[in-house]
Amino acid sequence: MPSPTDVRSRILLAARTEFATCGLAGARIDRIAKAASASKERLYAHFTDKATLFQAVLDTNAAEFHEAVVLDPADVPAFVGAVFDHAYEHPDILRMLTWARLEGVDYDLPGGTSPDAKLTAVRKAQDLGHVDASWAPEELLPILFGIAQAWVQAPLVAHENAATTPLSAHRACAVEAARRVVGPAG
Repeated sequence: MPSPTDVRSRILLAARTEFATCGLAGARIDRIAKAASASKERLYAHFTDKATLFQAVLDTNAAEFHEAVVLDPADVPAFVGAVFDHAYEHPDILRMLTWARLEGVDYDLPGGTSPDAKLTAVRKAQDLGHVDASWAPEELLPILFGIAQAWVQAPLVAHENAATTPLSAHRACAVEAARRVVGPAG
């Protein structure tokens, strides 16, 4: 996120919190404006409506995620660990992406970042023999995200277990599961 010193940035930061908590439908512009120390008129001067503001926050979140979490073809399981870490360190971003899926809103990646780079990395990992070549990269990548986010998205039983198991053990489990999934067919 940009610096919180200018009005537009403050609005984006406040909107991230509001949208992550309430989603697009439940978010209220008056709460966002108040949290940003801005008037509703000033907010609308930067963003024409609530949907445009939601899209701006979503695009910013997606760009931050894709820039922060790199898929190294030499170590695909480490990518799962990085996604796991990011999900725990930035739960608001994961919630925003979940709301976007529920609302049917797609996101753009400003600055030339592309999710295709991750698919290209999976293909390269396959070429290098680090990932089973029988996987279609378009099918494998969502599975890897699912493994990485399993502890964040898990049902109640996993959350009860989480209280007695260190986070590092959950992370190690996710990385090991990814290693087994991507490993060359035996």
